[in-house]
Amino acid sequence: MIKKLSPVLFSVGLILTGAIFWVLQQINQYLDTPRVEETRLFTLEEGRYFSHLGTQLVVQGLVDDLTWWKVVSKLKPELTKIKSGTYQLPKGASLEDILTILSSGREYQFKLTFIEGSTYKDWLTILDNAEYLQPLQEDEQALLRKLDSPYTKLEGLLFPETYHYTADMSAFSLIKKAYDHQNEMLTKLWKERDKGLPYRTPYQALIMASIIEKESASSNDRDKISSVFVNRLKIRMRLQTDPTVIYGMGDRYDGRIRSKDLQEKTAYNTYTMYGLPPTPIAMPSEDALYAALHPAETDFLYFVSKGDGTSYFSKSLKEHNNAVNKYIRGK
Repeated sequence: MIKKLSPVLFSVGLILTGAIFWVLQQINQYLDTPRVEETRLFTLEEGRYFSHLGTQLVVQGLVDDLTWWKVVSKLKPELTKIKSGTYQLPKGASLEDILTILSSGREYQFKLTFIEGSTYKDWLTILDNAEYLQPLQEDEQALLRKLDSPYTKLEGLLFPETYHYTADMSAFSLIKKAYDHQNEMLTKLWKERDKGLPYRTPYQALIMASIIEKESASSNDRDKISSVFVNRLKIRMRLQTDPTVIYGMGDRYDGRIRSKDLQEKTAYNTYTMYGLPPTPIAMPSEDALYAALHPAETDFLYFVSKGDGTSYFSKSLKEHNNAVNKYIRGK
């Protein structure tokens, strides 16, 4: 009797083996088929489970059907431990690739770049236009209070560089990161400053650094530009730097500085006032901060742009006027 059943059992076994092989083959095909036609972002909201994910993938056209969805969860449970967030799905990614990415928790890193010499107004524009970033809810004064800052403006207090963030991060978190970075940088460089500088506080050095940043197109000139301003401060000579005039004009600046603008008495017009303006006029870089605290040792009191990104430096007004005629007026 046993001998007669053996062929039957053998046949059943073959059928079962074939069925299992077919199922595994279908699941592998289900998992390995490329699903993403072009690189894209995919957001899995908080509180969504594996079952919700399947429906979302169908709605977004990444999966045709959920025939094998529950089977996948049984055979590969490690792929069901998905985490909420916004992820980048690369072109050609399969369903297994998608699930692996969503299970990793490594969210897509957005980035914002704030260039050296940019202003707080520039930063606000960039932050307002940033995708997947929660906008600022506070005005400038509220931000200063939230940062526990003793200053009246954020100008100059934020370190310009590229910052990364994940979806739904707050713009304030980037502001705080930039504020802390600039504060750490200024504190460190202030301790290492040259002796005999005409600054009473680190904040005054920050103001000077912002002016140097706006005046210098060449990093090689920054320490010499710094020396000009430091030399002027020491002999109580007006700084007479155009970027401060422009900053004081605000939205009235149309790309030109007229004689009346140089004579207008504003808090930032260094043609009519002595000393430094009350606040920085831009966000200075580390190089500009270093130059403000380590000026070159020179007798220069003047400089003029040569038109190629560098400057010509002079010790006397006569020499300076000759340089202006040569490089600005073309005489």
